[in-house]
Amino acid sequence: MERSIDSEQTDLPAEDPPQCTPRPAIWADVPDEKWNDWRWQLSHRLNTLEELQQVIHLTPEEEEGVKAQHRFRLDITPYFAGLIDPDDPTCPIRRQVIPTARELQGFEAAMVDPLGEEAHTPVPGLVHRYPDRVLMLVTTQCASYCRYCTRSRIVGDPKAQFSRADYDAQIDYIAHNPVVRDVLISGGDPLILPQHLLEDLLRRLRAIPHVEVLRIGTRVPVFLPQRVDENLVSMLRRYHPLWMNIHFNHAREITPEVRRACELLADAGIPLGCQSVLLAGINDCPNVMKELVHELVKIRVRPYYIYQCDLVPGAGHFRTPVSKGIEIIESLRGHTSGFAVPTYVVDAPGGGGKIPVMPQYVISQSDHRVVLRNFEGFITTYTEPTDYPGHDASRCPACQRRLAEGGQMGVAGLLAGQGMTIVPEGFEQAHQRLTRIRWNAIQLVPTGGEEA
Repeated sequence: MERSIDSEQTDLPAEDPPQCTPRPAIWADVPDEKWNDWRWQLSHRLNTLEELQQVIHLTPEEEEGVKAQHRFRLDITPYFAGLIDPDDPTCPIRRQVIPTARELQGFEAAMVDPLGEEAHTPVPGLVHRYPDRVLMLVTTQCASYCRYCTRSRIVGDPKAQFSRADYDAQIDYIAHNPVVRDVLISGGDPLILPQHLLEDLLRRLRAIPHVEVLRIGTRVPVFLPQRVDENLVSMLRRYHPLWMNIHFNHAREITPEVRRACELLADAGIPLGCQSVLLAGINDCPNVMKELVHELVKIRVRPYYIYQCDLVPGAGHFRTPVSKGIEIIESLRGHTSGFAVPTYVVDAPGGGGKIPVMPQYVISQSDHRVVLRNFEGFITTYTEPTDYPGHDASRCPACQRRLAEGGQMGVAGLLAGQGMTIVPEGFEQAHQRLTRIRWNAIQLVPTGGEEA
C-alpha cells in the first residue's frame, strides 16, 4: 500500500528548537518575543553603576571606571552582558565593554585621531586615504561600545551625528571622483541606522556607475545579533556586490544567535570577513586566536585582519608589542588552513594606512636564487628563471588604462617605471640648508682640519 505524502511527513523527526544563549537571572522573566526584539535590546542597554551591579560583581577598579565623569560612553546590550562572567574580572567579554580606572590613564604617543582621518576628509564624514576607495562614516552610534574605540573622538557622542546634508556631500564627492570604485560604510555602526535610511544610502551609491563594490563594517552581529533578521537581509541582498566585515575578538562571542545571524547573511550571498583587534589580556595568545579563526570559518566568516591596537586615548592598557602579533601569525601560518590566516597590520599612526607586518620567510636571495624557510624551519631554495623577458607595460592594456587614470603613484609606481623617487615634503629645502651649514662650517676649519 502506498503511503501518502502527509504520512511521510509525519514520520520525520521533529526539528529541535533553536538553541539560545542562557540569560542572567535578572532577565529570566522577559518574554522571548521581547528578548529577541532588537529594539527591546537597544532600549534596555546597561549604562549605570546600579544596572551593572545587578549583573556583574564589579571590582573597585571597574567601579571607578564606571563612575568617572569624562570616560568614553558606556552602553551594553542585555544580550552581550549575558555573555560576561560575573565573577571573573579577566573575562575576555567583560574587559572589552566594562570601563576600568586604567582607561583614564594617559600613555606616551596617545593621539585623539591616531589614523589621521581628519587630514584625509574632503567632506564631513568621508575619508579618502587610499587611491580607489573611500570610508563613509554614516553614524556615531553603536549597539555597544568597545573600550578601545579608534574613533572615540566622535563615536558615542549624540551631538556629533551626521546629517542628510553630510550624506549628500559624501555621495556627491564619490559621484564626481571616478577613481573611487569601493565604498566602505562604517561609523559608529551602520546597522544601527533606521533601515530605510541605510537602504537609501545603498541605493544612491549603487546608482553611481563607477562604484563597483559596497562594504559594510559592523559589530552588530556580535553585540546585537537579533538585528540581523530576514527583513534586513532581504534589503541588503538587493545591492550586490555587497561585502561585510564583522568585528570579532574572541571565540566566546560566537553563540547560537551569532551563528544564525551569520548564516542569514552568508545565505544571502554576502561575503563575510572578520576584523579583530589584538588586545592584551583578551586575545594576545596564539592558541586563543587559533580557536577564534577556527570558529569563524565554521560559520563562513573568513579571518581578514588582525589590527595592532591603535594609539587612542584610553586604550593604553590594551596595547601589546608588535612582536606579539608576529608570534600569533607564526603560530597560524602552516599550522592551520591558509584561508583561516588573517593579515596582521599596523594602521600607521598619522594616516599612513594599513601596513602588513609578517614573519620573515625570505632568508636571503641572489640574482638567481631565493632562500626560503617554511613554518617548521625547513629551508629550501627557489631557482629564479634566467630567460624571463620581463613584462612590457607599454603593450599591456591594463597598464595603459592605469596610467591614463593617474592618481597616487606610491612604491608600485616606482616599480612600474612611472618615476624614480618619492621625495618627502621639504626634503630639498632641508638638504640645501644642511649643505650650506656644512659649507660654512668647513670655511671655519683650518687647512687639513676637515680631513683630520
